[in-house]
Amino acid sequence: MKQEIPGRITALQEKLRELELDAALIYDRENLIYFAGVTDLEGGVLCIPAEGVAELFCLWMEAEHMRQATGLRVTGYPFPAQTQSSMAAKWLHGLGLKRPRVGFTRYFISLKDYQCLQEAVPEMVVGDIAATCYQLRSIKCPEEIRRIRAASKALEAGMKAAVSAVRAGVAECDVLAEAECAMGKAGSQGSPFRMQVLTHSRQMQKHPYASSAPLEDNAPVVIHLGATVDGYAAKMCRTVFLGQPPEKCVDIYRVLRQAQEAAMSRLRPGVTCGELYQAAADCVEAAGYEKYWIVEHIGYGVGIRQSEFYPIIAKGSEVRIEENMVVDLLLPSIYVPHAGGPRLTDTVLVTAHGAEYLTNYGRDIFYC
Repeated sequence: MKQEIPGRITALQEKLRELELDAALIYDRENLIYFAGVTDLEGGVLCIPAEGVAELFCLWMEAEHMRQATGLRVTGYPFPAQTQSSMAAKWLHGLGLKRPRVGFTRYFISLKDYQCLQEAVPEMVVGDIAATCYQLRSIKCPEEIRRIRAASKALEAGMKAAVSAVRAGVAECDVLAEAECAMGKAGSQGSPFRMQVLTHSRQMQKHPYASSAPLEDNAPVVIHLGATVDGYAAKMCRTVFLGQPPEKCVDIYRVLRQAQEAAMSRLRPGVTCGELYQAAADCVEAAGYEKYWIVEHIGYGVGIRQSEFYPIIAKGSEVRIEENMVVDLLLPSIYVPHAGGPRLTDTVLVTAHGAEYLTNYGRDIFYC
């Protein structure tokens, strides 16, 4: 993606000027992947002025590699005599501004780096560019789509292995181990989140992950997997049913599948995220579960993160879907006490004429 870097930096510079910021300092791995095109940079910062040439600071022994990989102006520094933030502070002083207005991605700067900058540049005024970066990242280039496709393909192998391992009494983490092994062999370089294999009694928790809990018989099992290839992620969730589960559990999964299909049928450039949400919500309401549909989000952008904060497929959102966005649909469950918990989601590419599932493992009701 080296050829994409100049255009991405130019697009961010335009946003900096709109936000009346003088510069952006990019510390986090996600945005270094996007704006510098590298996945193997540690101890680095990309300094982007609103006007002028960007400069990447990294450890001196990695400088030549970074020049070749990025095509950017790269300056190495000797650690511990210098740090990424002492170099960034020196760069900020070089702008010649009394009170430089600097944009950061709010989730991803360490306290130590911020303290170093504040001490060296006490006049610095801080701005937030997190939402801006997510928006710029939302439209994928062909190489990004290729990487997400590859991660999606690895997920298929992982889901197949996980479903094959599901049996009553088997530990959640043992099922996940089979999935991780299969995904690694299929090309995944690791998961972007803590993955889930969940027995029914743990499915109503907000953020559970695979544990040593044994799978309950005659109940649904949720399997939520993620994979990455060259810095880009995909995710997929399925529910399978052990033995003879309560019909209400099976019906909830059936309704969720209908809700996903309703949103998919409307997913194309120009539709609003709120319209997609409503298509799914209408299915849930028609099935009589509206009082148990207590969620306002049914998907996010997918890219360097498994859940990017643009677009968010949310209730009432006026954000419009664009061609070559990649999103996920539909993870939330229908929260009926003692029956809720089944889940379903897929990674989806928005094309000029509609939507394409990138994760292609079957969405039918599976009995084990």
